[in-house]
Amino acid sequence: MRTTTITSNLLLSKNLSLPKPSFSFLCFTSTPPPVSLHFLPRSPPLVSFLPKSAASDTPHSFQTEEESQDDAADQDTEFYESDETDDYDIDVEELEEEAKFAVREYSSSLSRQLIIEDDTDGKKESRKKKRTQVTSKNIPDHLLPKVAIVGRPNVGKSALFNRLVGGNRAIVVDEPGVTRDRLYGRVNCGEYEFMVVDTGGVLTLSKSQDNVMEELAITTTVGMDGIPLAAREAAVARMPSMIERQAMAAVEESSVVIFLVDGQTGPIAADVEIADWLRKNYSHKCIFLAVNKCESPRKGVMQALEFWSLGLSPLPISAISGTGIWELLDLVCSKLAKAEGPENLVEEEDYIPAIAIVGRPNVGKSSILNALVGEDRTIVSPISGTTRDAIDTEFTGPDGQKFKLIDTAGIRRRAAIASSGSVTESLSVNRAFRAIRRSDVVALVIEAMACITEQDYRIAERIEKEGKGCLIVVNKWDTIPNKNQETATYYEQDVREKLRILDWAPIVYSTAIAGQSVDKIIVAAATVEKERSRRLSTATLNQVVQEALAFKSPPRTKGGKRGRVYYCTQAAIRPPTFVFFVNDATLFPETYRRYMEKQLRTDAGFPGTPIRLLWRSRRKMERNKVKGGKRKQANLTPQPQGGRLTLAA
Repeated sequence: MRTTTITSNLLLSKNLSLPKPSFSFLCFTSTPPPVSLHFLPRSPPLVSFLPKSAASDTPHSFQTEEESQDDAADQDTEFYESDETDDYDIDVEELEEEAKFAVREYSSSLSRQLIIEDDTDGKKESRKKKRTQVTSKNIPDHLLPKVAIVGRPNVGKSALFNRLVGGNRAIVVDEPGVTRDRLYGRVNCGEYEFMVVDTGGVLTLSKSQDNVMEELAITTTVGMDGIPLAAREAAVARMPSMIERQAMAAVEESSVVIFLVDGQTGPIAADVEIADWLRKNYSHKCIFLAVNKCESPRKGVMQALEFWSLGLSPLPISAISGTGIWELLDLVCSKLAKAEGPENLVEEEDYIPAIAIVGRPNVGKSSILNALVGEDRTIVSPISGTTRDAIDTEFTGPDGQKFKLIDTAGIRRRAAIASSGSVTESLSVNRAFRAIRRSDVVALVIEAMACITEQDYRIAERIEKEGKGCLIVVNKWDTIPNKNQETATYYEQDVREKLRILDWAPIVYSTAIAGQSVDKIIVAAATVEKERSRRLSTATLNQVVQEALAFKSPPRTKGGKRGRVYYCTQAAIRPPTFVFFVNDATLFPETYRRYMEKQLRTDAGFPGTPIRLLWRSRRKMERNKVKGGKRKQANLTPQPQGGRLTLAA
């Protein structure tokens, strides 16, 4: 085991001709590389030994309450210690492991505080995905055959979708018209793999506008302030046709169609019309009639008999209990070819950066997605809350790089959601926050005329705490009157002033409905992802910290003590995380930590991504080692005022 002893005599002997206190900067380049949480190819280890400095971009302390009391007890013995006689043995390999542990501990602590209400469903979904990936052939989604689920509203299409994909991807609420856009999910069934498509309920053209509003749960008041009544009514009239076009697109691109009906209500006129529509236009496709809500096997057979009148062979199933699901899968797989990937399939497709498009309602998120993919992938309407589920879409950029675009529901204030009493909107917002968590880069969309609102700031806070890369998209830029060359400059100053928490995020101005400058969003997102995955070289990190210390040393306490940094390394990427090992973490005030972060950004870059600067106290680590080597669960992040961090309100 290699150790290095640093003494103040050695430090003082290296005079750099700087104002006192003088210091030296030593670097070892033969140490083993620090471990990244993402285990990507990495540059040489980042090791530096400094006498006086420490920094962090957060006020999070690694100390537990018990250790803080121990430090207070040791204060009398440390108070009169001279910095010139303070020796410290440094084990490089052990500190690298300590840095790795610090980052993981910080991440787990932060995840416990950023609570999503239905996160337990997300954990179940991730476990099922892991089991599925064991037998997956790693075939890209667009090469798999597709199976569409169609039917009238409120027959259980989303529940069947969730049953097939194994999770809680689609929103399931006991009310009609919840699903509107196409929602894709991957199904692994032994030797067969396919994509299942959830669609909105298909309505008949004979429905009146009032019945359409009732069946689709459409509101013309919430979130539609300032929109003329005539425009609201026109949007409501177009909604059924938009949903039907989405369902029609799903059927056309699928080789197998599952026609789902409600076994408890029996066949009705809408079922007959849909059956005639499928038979007339898609007779060349395999169509299976599934009778849902048949929980009892005996009653299910009797319920299914009524649907022979539709001209198809009915199969009783229950999406909730799972009855008849395997029989349905056997029928579907018998009409599908075995999934086989291309011979030249490379492993690079394992990692595809995900870009979540988030923001308040009616700022143009769905319009941006449609403009990027070049098709009506999602429904665009002035009706507030048109998008419900988080819609994933694969997209290939101009340079051939692949991305996963995630369109999300508009995020309103939690108090406004509670006052409306909408369970669907609450679940939609939870999925929007979950989309932020599983993304790599977040495009925060704001409306040009509205500029930055309080809710935009709350969403920005969530993005920064999640550690995601971010770019600010100012949409509907064409609505700004009398623009000139200085308009964008003044607008950016206003955005930076109101969103200081994202002062590192690039700003893109676009008009999505006209397709103007939307390509710049992908270019900016690609740049942000590269910066988020970047690792500083040893020489760069050493130079940045050395210059920062030379320009401004850590302040002294009233007792004359000054902070010292013994070791610095970049321990992780996505986001870039730096760990500083110091003599005493309490000797570095918040202002100095912000100063060190600013210097890192000024000299090393990292535009578009948050950076984490964590720090560990030397004496605390020594005490932990003496007490038996057991690591304590340190409180890395302080509890904010008012309790745990929850969904942005």
